[in-house]
Amino acid sequence: MSAAVLSVAQSTAGQIVVGAQGLSVYSFAKDTKDSGTSSCTAGCATTWPPVTSTSATPTVSGVTGKVGTIPAANGKLQVTINGMPLYYYSKDQAAGDITGQGVGGVWYLVSPSGEMIKSAAGGY
Repeated sequence: MSAAVLSVAQSTAGQIVVGAQGLSVYSFAKDTKDSGTSSCTAGCATTWPPVTSTSATPTVSGVTGKVGTIPAANGKLQVTINGMPLYYYSKDQAAGDITGQGVGGVWYLVSPSGEMIKSAAGGY
């Protein structure tokens, strides 16, 4: 069995969804739910690389939101949760980093249920 593409970790913002290396995963408020496309392209995708999977049904652990995929610009599959594409932040260097939280007022950590976490500190 392959490693989970998404799992859940504890952070200073509460429980969040993380990727395979434990890096925090973000949602982009400018994306349209269930649109099947990402609004983050070109330079944006360099700073906010998509969370990708080689499988159309990514393996997850502890994530309760509905996980799926959409075609990514690089030919891979971008992982989605509740119809929203997921991203990493290039400035997060290690597991537990949440430096992308609230950037530009449009980038947010994702809760295990797939909701954007808009509070700076977790309300859990």
